[in-house]
Amino acid sequence: MKLPILVIAAAVAAGAAQAQEKTFKIAFIDPLSGPFANIGQLMLSNIQIPVQDINGKGGVLKGTQLQLLQYDSKLSAQESQSALQAAIDAGARAVVTGGSGSSVVSALVAAAARHNERNPDRAILVLNHSSIDPDLTGKACNFWHFQFEANSAMKMKAIANYVKKQPDVKNVYLFNQNYAHGRQWARYGQELVGLARADIKFVGSDLHPIGSVKDFSPYVAKIKNTGADSLITGNWGQDLVLLLKAAGDAGYNLRYFNHSAGAAPGMVLAVSQSKIGQVTWVAEWHPGQADMPKVDTLAKAYKARTGSEYLSPRMDLAVRMLAAAINKAGSTEPLKIARAMEDLTFDSAMGPVRMRAEDHQLLLPQVVNTIAPVDGKAVKTGWEGTNWGFRTDAVYSGNELAQGTECKMQRP
Repeated sequence: MKLPILVIAAAVAAGAAQAQEKTFKIAFIDPLSGPFANIGQLMLSNIQIPVQDINGKGGVLKGTQLQLLQYDSKLSAQESQSALQAAIDAGARAVVTGGSGSSVVSALVAAAARHNERNPDRAILVLNHSSIDPDLTGKACNFWHFQFEANSAMKMKAIANYVKKQPDVKNVYLFNQNYAHGRQWARYGQELVGLARADIKFVGSDLHPIGSVKDFSPYVAKIKNTGADSLITGNWGQDLVLLLKAAGDAGYNLRYFNHSAGAAPGMVLAVSQSKIGQVTWVAEWHPGQADMPKVDTLAKAYKARTGSEYLSPRMDLAVRMLAAAINKAGSTEPLKIARAMEDLTFDSAMGPVRMRAEDHQLLLPQVVNTIAPVDGKAVKTGWEGTNWGFRTDAVYSGNELAQGTECKMQRP
């Protein structure tokens, strides 16, 4: 009588194991509370949609469903590492992150690498959708990390190419958040814009605490005293919205050169209300962009499903390229997925993109664009319920902006 019981037990165990294998868990670790919670929630919904779409079409590997786990980074490296361990304990094999800043992403990549070295049978991938620190695909590159956003150097190169043809930009102030990314944005701004326009004067530089300044008017007064006509600022989220509001209240008509202005909820509304200040930023797409109709279709479908504005195609792309790499590898084992992701070319809504093998930097297009009033010609679509949208100023391919890398990839 013991034999049938053992056979039944083994069958039950095998069935449970098979059921477990039919789910591939992905952990979302980004700010879901605090000053940047609104952006974190928007990022989460931008990740959820492709997960739902892929699962609705049968998942990956002809039947394996993707399961999204949610964790609050609280903008803290320590909290994020605790979340990573909780995700690993829950069976996650990939992490999607990037909205908490480069210091948090760097800590997550380092923690994942240590874990993977000690536990190769429970390895985990880090998919970075928004942190743009060039070191992550440079001297601090890691086999387990993949970057789906153009890095700071690539974005600043696009801005420098554009500023080269803007003679009204003469006196530039460097104003940034006081952390790794803010300092890098200032450094690349001075180097690359200065190289493009030797006649430009850099009239000042300042760093401020991230996410804690409620009133930027003292900073605005200081900047105004220098005679600056333009700011190179890496500020994002509320730090950018409040900066713009303070300058508008002071009647200061500045030009802003930024990496993600349009992604900040309330930014277009703030520009439309102040009616002064030119916010120019660079991303892989902007709403209403005529030469990317497939992304526009995604954006409209997203808004119909969620009631919210679409954030960016690169977040959708991170999930879809992960699914493509799983199918290419024929496995849900992170090591095999990572190898399949290297040099993977994917036909995205933005056109073909490639994950460069030598440093795990995605080469994707970048569009320099400015928030401006709808005029029916250059700007046809309003945003955030306003009559203001985005004007395309210049478009560069990923290959045009690609730069050398200090990465010396150590592969398992």
